[in-house]
Amino acid sequence: MPYCRHASGFLKQAHIMSNSHPTAGAPGHSRALLRRLLPGKLSPYVWFIVPALVALLAIIVFPWGFTLWMSLFDWKIGSDATFVGLANYLSLAQDTRFLEAIMHTLYFTVLAVVLPLIFGTIAALVFNRKFPLRGMLRGMFLLPMMATPVAISLVWTMMFHPQQGVLNYLLSLLGIAPSEWVYSSALAIPCLVLVDVWQWSPLVMLIVLGGLASLPTDPFEAAKLEGASSWQIFRHITLPMVLPFVMVAAVVRLIDALKTFDTIYVITQGGPGTASETINLYLYLQAFSFYQIGKASAVVVVFFVLVVALSLVLFWLRERSKWSDA
Repeated sequence: MPYCRHASGFLKQAHIMSNSHPTAGAPGHSRALLRRLLPGKLSPYVWFIVPALVALLAIIVFPWGFTLWMSLFDWKIGSDATFVGLANYLSLAQDTRFLEAIMHTLYFTVLAVVLPLIFGTIAALVFNRKFPLRGMLRGMFLLPMMATPVAISLVWTMMFHPQQGVLNYLLSLLGIAPSEWVYSSALAIPCLVLVDVWQWSPLVMLIVLGGLASLPTDPFEAAKLEGASSWQIFRHITLPMVLPFVMVAAVVRLIDALKTFDTIYVITQGGPGTASETINLYLYLQAFSFYQIGKASAVVVVFFVLVVALSLVLFWLRERSKWSDA
């Protein structure tokens, strides 16, 4: 028995010593080595974040910093870069074509955000009700969103043709004079908005329809018991509760409308003249037609500031209206 007690104590002491002084190949030695290498209480799991941080720096931070740096130079492809400071920004402020491009972008964006929100919300309210062939009609309503913007733009380009387009043919059946559509300076942007609304209203419908499906039924049942009309239920219950989802759709549409390029380029290429030239088309021309890399970089910075400003306006409207996240 004394021998067993001594042997047991010896084994415990050996186990403690093996943990405090692990061999080079033991897992405890690796953990101790990491603790010595990592500063402070930094967890070894932080090394799993390092690849993501490197990718973030390489893909986002460095390109933005390099773009900001290039915007301070007069740099045309094939020639040396010359530091000009804020001269590119000052030239943009005096460029009438660039200022018009900003106005065209805002005009297109406002219409391309507001109209899909209206039509998409109405469609969601309609398809939220049960009626025959609802599934088939809902699927047909989603078809425009599934096609590529270039394919849709080519189809609408043929439809907008003044002589051979189907739209003017339909107007002739109604006894209405033909229109110039995208070949008119006054109608170019509204026609582009028409294409955008037709394609992306289904996306708004999906977002709002998901919100309607998640709403609790108790407030609606209580309102019906109180004798509230359909309009009163919509105005005081449905609309306030679905507004957060409409806000999500507004943010998605704002981002998508601001970066719209393919539809405008395929249908009008910024024409007629510069009547439908947005910031994206102006940037494309400066970079890939005129090879003014420094000026194009300045346009990118200004465009980024514009996007941030519009996003802040949306957040301000959200706080102003006291919309709920619930």
